[in-house]
Amino acid sequence: MKPIFSFSLLFTFSLLLLLLVVAGEVTGRSLISGTCKKISKSDPNVKFNFCTNSLQSAPASRCASLRGLAKISIRLTRNNLTDTRCHVKELLLRKHLDPYVRACLDDCFVLYSDAISSVKEAMKNFNSKRYVDANIELSSVLDDATTCEDGFRERKGVVSPLTKRNNDTFELSAMALSIIHLID
Repeated sequence: MKPIFSFSLLFTFSLLLLLLVVAGEVTGRSLISGTCKKISKSDPNVKFNFCTNSLQSAPASRCASLRGLAKISIRLTRNNLTDTRCHVKELLLRKHLDPYVRACLDDCFVLYSDAISSVKEAMKNFNSKRYVDANIELSSVLDDATTCEDGFRERKGVVSPLTKRNNDTFELSAMALSIIHLID
């Protein structure tokens, strides 16, 4: 085999491989964009930019199918829940906490612990194609985030230290529900 032929074959193969990778990434991004566009139009609880940024933050998202995006959104919800529960635990270690805020944080810790169990069940149900059951579990996660936030609002002048985290949990759960709805 001549060296020029080997080089041109290697160059052609490399170029083809690069095009496949780029095409896969464009396809993945367009699936994410299209999915987020659909669900943000049909669900006022899901914002387009939040959806696309969240899904694109997962490395496997650029080559995922719609089912893959649903799994990723459930995983993102679980990661958010786990991180928030850890944050609540850290807040509870503070010595000088208002007793009312401490009670709210205790409630939120329990709610987020329950939500972690629910999201694990949601993933099992989703993997078994029991979409209605997965939706029920994810809806309870959504409710847990709302209940946590509402606890702080019950007393005038109390500011929740978890508002952003609760809102993110709510929106991630709504996003997962909406993507599953596209599949079911």
